[in-house]
Amino acid sequence: MINFGTGGWRAVIGDGFTRQNIQLLAKAMSMKMKDEKVDGEGIVIGYDRRFLSKEAVKWACEVFAAEGIHCWFVNRSSPTPLVMFYVEKHRMHYGMMVTASHNPAIYNGFKVFTYGGRDASEEQTKQIEEYASKAEAEGGIRIIEYGKAKEEGFVTEFNPLNEYLDNIIANINMQAIRDRGLHIVLDPMYGVSQTSMKTILSTARCEIDLIHERHDTLFGRRMPAPSEEALTELRTYVREMECDLGIATDGDADRIGVVDDRGRYLHANDILVLLYYYLLKYRGWRGPVVRNVATTHVLDRMAESFGEKCYEVPVGFKHISAKMQETGAIIGGESSGGLTVRGHINGKDGIYAASLLVEMIAVSKKRLSEIADDIEKQYGKIFMEERSYSFTQDRREELQKILFEDKLLPEFGFPMEKVSYLDGCKVYFQNGGWIIARFSGTEPLLRIFCEMQTKEASVKMCEKFERLLDLSYKY
Repeated sequence: MINFGTGGWRAVIGDGFTRQNIQLLAKAMSMKMKDEKVDGEGIVIGYDRRFLSKEAVKWACEVFAAEGIHCWFVNRSSPTPLVMFYVEKHRMHYGMMVTASHNPAIYNGFKVFTYGGRDASEEQTKQIEEYASKAEAEGGIRIIEYGKAKEEGFVTEFNPLNEYLDNIIANINMQAIRDRGLHIVLDPMYGVSQTSMKTILSTARCEIDLIHERHDTLFGRRMPAPSEEALTELRTYVREMECDLGIATDGDADRIGVVDDRGRYLHANDILVLLYYYLLKYRGWRGPVVRNVATTHVLDRMAESFGEKCYEVPVGFKHISAKMQETGAIIGGESSGGLTVRGHINGKDGIYAASLLVEMIAVSKKRLSEIADDIEKQYGKIFMEERSYSFTQDRREELQKILFEDKLLPEFGFPMEKVSYLDGCKVYFQNGGWIIARFSGTEPLLRIFCEMQTKEASVKMCEKFERLLDLSYKY
């Protein structure tokens, strides 16, 4: 079965992520493209460093070839934003990326991109699921063996990396970075950002050190997500080597993690706030910002102070990019580490975000910690607590009933302003704080996020939800 979540189709390798299902997905995409009469332009497909990623592309190409659809195969492990960029720039209707992003190493999957280089919408992914069900019922998926498909011209292996990097370099103040002479350490987290980040920062004459750059399909036995816990070595390296900045990217390089010059981990919320501030104050841009329901409300305060507006959307970057296009927002992002900027691609790009962050340090002539302190003094300090809980299917149904049918809430002890069910159950407090409980769209987890004025209050609010739902804290 092919089932899409907020980050594409993901499944455990050898369980749902199998050759049979990969070729079923390719058949579904072929049917969709033919019905829409866009099969003649072909499809671009890339892959990351996960186990079976390259093989998965070849299995998909075998089906597309049998259906007469040309495959543009990015023939080396690449960042997800590279594929999104190519789809947008070359005005293709579809592209695919083999990745499970920041999920554990036992997962792999596919992301689908549509015209404009956007993540496929919920409507689009439902259509793909319907085509897959139809293809499965019909059976008999035809293939042309990969070598033969390549010989017959149905597959073109190529590498558009330079085109993507040149676009980023053209939109970053490289001279300001050259003039600053920064020392930066990169942590690709065993993923695919190494070549791209090294090329950009070397061109800007930065001194670059690398950790965790080798190919390891187990990602060092950790999730390839740039969380505070996962970046312990990066923090230590920045402090000991007195670096100006530490940058980490997740497995497919669409998300970013940052360590400042003091060795402090900056949450994805902090990065989004920093970059919005930079675009407004230093680049002089004007426009709103878009965030999802589980992302910091400091963005709301900042937008208001500049006479702008902050828009809230459900989780899933397709919602952010769509709202940005609708409102002309200059930046959009989420607390899990993904963001994009107006004028760049319509999806997450950790490589571009990192480059813009380096530009910010160079142009402002301040240390990153100093800029973060300036923002905290102006907009106040907040604390976010994030928790995740696993469950069985029976428990999911029980939790679903409590949260979204009975709509029960704990006695929080703070006056509530409103409750929203836009995506999950989100409670807004009159003091500006908030808490949300929602099911993950990529893993079998219930997530709770809470933002309050003190760490103690954030923890206390999460614990109240735990007791109501009878949950055990996982992380």
